[in-house]
Amino acid sequence: MPATLPDARTAHPIVLPDGSPHSGTVFLNAVIDHPRMEIGDYTYASDFDPPGPEEGWAARLAPYLFDFAEERLRIGRFCQIAHGVRFVGSAANHATRALSSFPFQVFSPERMHGYAPDTRDTVVGHDVWLGYGALICPGARIGNGVFVGAGAVVRGTVPDYAVVMGNPARVVRMRFSDAEIATLLRLAWWDWPPEAIARAQPALEAGDVEALAALAP
Repeated sequence: MPATLPDARTAHPIVLPDGSPHSGTVFLNAVIDHPRMEIGDYTYASDFDPPGPEEGWAARLAPYLFDFAEERLRIGRFCQIAHGVRFVGSAANHATRALSSFPFQVFSPERMHGYAPDTRDTVVGHDVWLGYGALICPGARIGNGVFVGAGAVVRGTVPDYAVVMGNPARVVRMRFSDAEIATLLRLAWWDWPPEAIARAQPALEAGDVEALAALAP
């Protein structure tokens, strides 16, 4: 049977052997509508205690990303977000150059929208795996194909196809050679049409860069 991709618009893309949907895994684009979040197709999050409609997935993943925040959270396509991952948005930061870090303005509805001591976007590339309990700090920029280890605290810039672990997160190794990484970035398979990605699944699963390149549309 030829490989296919699930419908990117479905909320619960995993169907269990008994035919029931796995409620703890969602395609985020199907369950999040937030003015400060941009999420690519096929990016999913999994949670052992999925949020109900009152909390919602946006608040679960990025509890400090308020509607009136000035920063954005941008996540690419085909990312995998494990249980307990949190994005600490820039709006969570307090002023550090004032005499006090106390956020007086947030207690005044008239002044709340002007309170923005930090406006950096947080950006996650394509095909990124964020492991169990990882914490993504304000303004982090995570490259394509990155693995973030369980419990890692990520800040700053993480290069494409790096494996990072620890607090603060450090690069422990690169997933592929420099030449292979350059090829993968050039191919940008995550932007291919769904049918082309489906055909490329054997090469993607086998880690065969040359075979993937031969299938480029």
